[in-house]
Amino acid sequence: MLPLVILSASEQVAAHLRTALVNRIWSGMMPGGDRLAAELGVGRDTVEAALKQLENEGFLVNQGRRRGRLIALPINGNTSKRLRLAILLDEESNRRLDYVVSLMHELEQAGHVVTTPPRAMSELGMDVKRIAAMAKNVEADAWMILGGSREVLEWFAMRDAPVFAIFGRRRSLGIAGVGPDKVTALKKVVDALTSLGHRRIVLITKKRRLSPSPGHFEVSFLDFLTAHGITPGSYHMPEWEESIDGLHQRLESLFKLTPPTALIIDEAPVFVATQHFLARRGLAVPEHVSLVCTDADPAFDWCKPPVSHIRWNSRPVVRRILQWAANLSRGRSDLRQTLTPAEFVRGGTIGPAKRDAG
Repeated sequence: MLPLVILSASEQVAAHLRTALVNRIWSGMMPGGDRLAAELGVGRDTVEAALKQLENEGFLVNQGRRRGRLIALPINGNTSKRLRLAILLDEESNRRLDYVVSLMHELEQAGHVVTTPPRAMSELGMDVKRIAAMAKNVEADAWMILGGSREVLEWFAMRDAPVFAIFGRRRSLGIAGVGPDKVTALKKVVDALTSLGHRRIVLITKKRRLSPSPGHFEVSFLDFLTAHGITPGSYHMPEWEESIDGLHQRLESLFKLTPPTALIIDEAPVFVATQHFLARRGLAVPEHVSLVCTDADPAFDWCKPPVSHIRWNSRPVVRRILQWAANLSRGRSDLRQTLTPAEFVRGGTIGPAKRDAG
């Protein structure tokens, strides 16, 4: 069963108005907020928030106070281009993520055709040659890559079709993209752990984040350790084979001689697997090991103590991609990369470092 996507009142109004705009219910000027509020039976503030969202997506142009909003969709039979958009997923399970479901639905509402290639990148081993061979058989006017490695994004950046990086190693590439500002939240994580006496802090991140060189998030982690007088090395950010066995082998190695007192873990599935590993070894959280996840997950709401994690709102991500697609459909180049806010949620899975940890 697909997850339930709950939209705010303004987002529901925006979706309704977006469909009406695509179907050419109005032309020229958009009706005013008072008229729309009366017709739809909602508050003026809700309508204004919806109209502002449609401005951000490129459907409307605000001409200033008392001059109304211009409908950006071409008229007189000259329609915007209907795009064939392909979403290349990191993992097949990401198809069920709430923001992926919402994104596909809203892109289709805007008149585009949305497809996903038959296999996710992880199923192809994040191998550029295999991914390229699959992509060449997909008919798409533009691509959205979810969680792509640097090599994968570089390959797509060299193609003629526009590409949008949803997260992934997009930094400094000449492509559009969006992602949460986790670095700011990560600093608060490291500050909190070091204030509790932790020195052996390990970041468990996927291999693609370290190759061909560490990403901005990973480099920032090492810098934050240095700022606290900790000399960083491979111990603090070890590589591991991206598989269940690879993860457990790496954890066994870490806890064999010099066990970490704190783990920062990238992605919720790896976090859960690590919790299970610790439980089997009789290690309590946070008494023996402090844990932080770099993402939120609905399952965390059921955890006791609450999981310490980094949280961000997916709606700005979806809106940014809708804006990018709207620009492409009108023949406008859009290569902007944007960040959305993220915050550190301090739960009960972090505590003081054990005194014998050294």
